Amino acid sequence: MHRQRWVLVFAATAAAAAAMGIPALAVQEPATAPGSSSPATGSSSTNKTQRSHADDLLLRGTVFNERGLAMREVKLRIRRTNEKKSRWETYTNSRGEFAIRVPPGSDYEMQAESQGFEKQTRAIAAKDSSGDERIIFHLEPLKGGQ
Repeated sequence: MHRQRWVLVFAATAAAAAAMGIPALAVQEPATAPGSSSPATGSSSTNKTQRSHADDLLLRGTVFNERGLAMREVKLRIRRTNEKKSRWETYTNSRGEFAIRVPPGSDYEMQAESQGFEKQTRAIAAKDSSGDERIIFHLEPLKGGQ
């Protein structure tokens, strides 16, 4: 009932404004200072080049424990094989799955690590491949029960 009253008030106000030549809902343009350029005509040095991810390599897979159960929140680090430092990092979801895009044209190394489990590393020969790579990790518990 209360909602209908507001609809009627709004409709009456809009009709009265239209009768006086005032638009009920006006769109306001953003204000610009005189002499300033619009954002579209700004300097090209501030514009970053956009890289298309359409050709990226999709690395996806699942991480399991020694009993074959999916592991969540496993940290995955990806680096190019010719570099020492990891460039990409992701975590597995609640079903132990992960997916991350990397640029094509390099071979990669992916490392899976989780507390209480041995780190595991996989080489990914992706220099000439495109599309996606499916990777499965089977993590083993740390030796000595640590």
